[in-house]
Amino acid sequence: MRLTFVAKDPDSNPTQSPTLYRTDRESWVVQGWVVTDPDALKQMNIPDGETAVEIPDRLVPFFRTDT
Repeated sequence: MRLTFVAKDPDSNPTQSPTLYRTDRESWVVQGWVVTDPDALKQMNIPDGETAVEIPDRLVPFFRTDT
């Protein structure tokens, strides 16, 4: 998989994470905050090998398909 950097969260200090990447497989990779809230996790059916990450609304405008 080849990743193309799209955006880092400029308002998140000191690491500017979450980060958004576009792949060469017509998909996205999101580096974000691991969801650990037990109530939130109970609402999801997350299979082995997957996880959930949280990103702020301010990164949504960076999602695009014209790459």
